[in-house]
Amino acid sequence: MQADGPRACRFGRRWYLNNESWHPSVPPFGEMKCILCWCVSGETHCQRQECPPAACASPSRRDNPCCAKCR
Repeated sequence: MQADGPRACRFGRRWYLNNESWHPSVPPFGEMKCILCWCVSGETHCQRQECPPAACASPSRRDNPCCAKCR
C-alpha cells in the first residue's frame, strides 16, 4: 500500500511536515541554534552551520553565536 503523499518526520516528541525545517531542541541544553534539521520524505536530516575559519588571534561570537568573526 502506498501513502497518499510525502511522509512527515518525527524528531523527539514533535512531528514535522515534509520540507519543513527547524532548530532541534535537545534537553537539557535547549534549542540548538547552530544546527538546522529538515524533513525529506519521512527522513530527518540535520547539519551544523558551517563557519569559515577566523583569521585573527581573538575572534568574537557577539554578532553570531555559531561562528566566530574578527572584530
